[in-house]
Amino acid sequence: MDLVRYGPPAALQLSVPGRTASRVGRKGGTVAGAGNGAVRSDLGEVFRRDYPQVVAVAARVLGSRDEAEDVAQEVFLAFGRSTVPAAEAPGWLSVAAVHTALNLIRSGRRRASREETVAATADVTTPDVAEAVLTREDRSRVRAALGELPRTQAVALVLRHSGLSYAEVAAALDMSPGSVGTTVRRAESALRKELTRHASSD
Repeated sequence: MDLVRYGPPAALQLSVPGRTASRVGRKGGTVAGAGNGAVRSDLGEVFRRDYPQVVAVAARVLGSRDEAEDVAQEVFLAFGRSTVPAAEAPGWLSVAAVHTALNLIRSGRRRASREETVAATADVTTPDVAEAVLTREDRSRVRAALGELPRTQAVALVLRHSGLSYAEVAAALDMSPGSVGTTVRRAESALRKELTRHASSD
């Protein structure tokens, strides 16, 4: 999948008013609440088909369904204005979701999510509070380390661990199938090094 050919991830920096799924759809050839720019006629169909996967991929990076839904809104708005063939949409959307989620981590614009609030409240009644806190801190370290990886490695790693096959990852990233395994292994190795570095700096 050649993201440059159809629109780079930088084009995903859009203002999304809320995260209600109905905001992304057809209404007189435009995206409701997104201005008067024309969008593709197959957006509704692609949205219904691929929205769960896009949210799941973004949630892999962010660990928050609320933030993942925000990312999905940005990605589908960008897709609606793109010329990506519908047949290539699943791969393009997954890659765009990872890029957008990584941008969110790297920019430091993450907000406190509903899941994090619930987890903090649950700690009060958890028998082993220390274990729960450590679990959250470990996940936070992994996401911070993921944000430091080379972009291609990070995207390949997330896609692979989101359930995509090597062939699907290769198609989504416009890579040769044989190089996907190497890229993922390098990403895992780099992630371990980043985690070690983060741990030693604490």
